[in-house]
Amino acid sequence: MSAKTILLKGGRLIDPSQGIDGQHDLLIENGRIAKVGKNLKADSAETIELKGKIVCPGFIDLHVHFRTPGQEHKETIRTGSRAALSGGFTTVCLMANTDPVVDSPTIVEFIKGEAAKVGLIQVLPYGAVTLGLKGENLTEMAALQEAGVVGFSDDGMPVSNAGMMRRALEYSRVTGLPVIDHCEEKELSGHGVMHEGLTSCRLGLAGVPSEAETVMIARDLLLAEATGGKLHIAHVSTVAGAELIRAAKKRGVPVTAEVTPHHLTLSEEALESYDSRFKMNPPLRPKKDAQALREALNDGTIDAIATDHAPHSLSEKETGLIQAPFGVIGLETALAVLLTELVHKQGFSLATLIAAWTHKPAKVIGSDRGTLAVGAPADITVFDPEQEWSPDAGQTASKSKNSPFIGWKLKGRVTDVWVSGQARYRDGRFLTED
Repeated sequence: MSAKTILLKGGRLIDPSQGIDGQHDLLIENGRIAKVGKNLKADSAETIELKGKIVCPGFIDLHVHFRTPGQEHKETIRTGSRAALSGGFTTVCLMANTDPVVDSPTIVEFIKGEAAKVGLIQVLPYGAVTLGLKGENLTEMAALQEAGVVGFSDDGMPVSNAGMMRRALEYSRVTGLPVIDHCEEKELSGHGVMHEGLTSCRLGLAGVPSEAETVMIARDLLLAEATGGKLHIAHVSTVAGAELIRAAKKRGVPVTAEVTPHHLTLSEEALESYDSRFKMNPPLRPKKDAQALREALNDGTIDAIATDHAPHSLSEKETGLIQAPFGVIGLETALAVLLTELVHKQGFSLATLIAAWTHKPAKVIGSDRGTLAVGAPADITVFDPEQEWSPDAGQTASKSKNSPFIGWKLKGRVTDVWVSGQARYRDGRFLTED
């Protein structure tokens, strides 16, 4: 399908990469941004009026699980891509903890081939840091890079061996690709199912102390400082973790970090319901941690917002809180939840949110996306900041339903998405077959 010439008019264009926030028109030609300005005209273009809506670069999610290969009963690249589109995401980065693990060029090529068949969004795989996520032997990182990975992670498992992590960071200097760090000291987290504190004691549930995260963050920041390796801290959840990253950045350590919508908006009290939809790793922390994470996002300590979209089947999540797997889905609700809870209720900067979904995560993986600069690929997300809706478990584009935000009253919703100039989602509807 050939790319059309499209003129988007009347919307409020927000592009933090260029410091733009105001009424601007946008012209798309041959799948790329051709012009940005006021009162643009193009006689041959399809003109689309977007008054009252926000126009911004397509969102980039640095941390998702699409479960292909091996666990397609939870999610597939097609269903995950549709969930991403409906949430405004045009690029997603897939974690390597599939079955088999993404630890060889063959698996990378398989995932890229499956993503090309679906052809909805840009799907970028990570490669594993260690073979089989076992923490014993490094993968052939250069070969994985040549096959097309954009980073390395054993997410779901920490790289417990400090020597192994040091070598991975040394190799990251050669590849130029980040090591995405699942910071968890397993000897401390043990069999915990929620944050360790007064609430876990009252509920009689095994807890995960904050130190299970912060000990590993501290270790790997020191290793990144020593090696000059490119370190990215995944799903930060603690006050102390944010403070460690802030101090490291001030020292010039090459580190970036991400936070999830659920850690920004929920707290440990959600587990009082014993509902496994609120069971995730790292666990929900006290309210003071969520507040500290919002401050860290606002001051630039935390670079990106990532959903950690982790689908599980209904039968798995309904086995009870203790037995249920960790993880929640989040692609379809991320924007709406943060608009509702941070922007509308607390006056949080909309431009800061958009930056954390666009040019900042693009910089982490060295992507040319995340901007509406002239010549850039025309990945564009449009949303209505005032539209009210409520997520329904029966209507998720994701194959899984394990969202902690089902039934919430939300304000703000994605209406339109273009990927490389191709309309993929218009007026809240998919333009592709199921």
